[in-house]
Amino acid sequence: MRGKIIAVCTSANKGERKKNVGSARLLADLGIEGDAHAGFAHRQVSLLAIESIEKMRQAGLDVNPGDFAENLTTADLVLPELPIGTRLQIGDAVLKVSQIGKECHQRCAIYYQAGDCVMPKEGIFATVVTGGTVSAGDTVSVID
Repeated sequence: MRGKIIAVCTSANKGERKKNVGSARLLADLGIEGDAHAGFAHRQVSLLAIESIEKMRQAGLDVNPGDFAENLTTADLVLPELPIGTRLQIGDAVLKVSQIGKECHQRCAIYYQAGDCVMPKEGIFATVVTGGTVSAGDTVSVID
């Protein structure tokens, strides 16, 4: 199974939309270098599919990669169907899926605009097993 990276997004602070920076370094056991969520236990890197973002666009929202605070926006992978423990290879980097979805304790601006949000159901989280650089356009391979 293969997909690709559409965007690589980071933010300096938690609780804000991330900006597409095009490329970033993944650091083993930490996350994305310079991202506010790096080192956050088992949720070091967040992933959301462009197909999920498109659902919110169809609901009338003007949203883009990073607007759901995801680090990596992917295409052509059904992320929530990947079992916990699945390894993903992106260039030299290897990620390990650690959580599917998340509980949102507060409603974000997107929820109030659309009445729903895709990140809690369709976003996934991973730890960084092997570091490396990840860039938009890179192939994502499911390796187990």
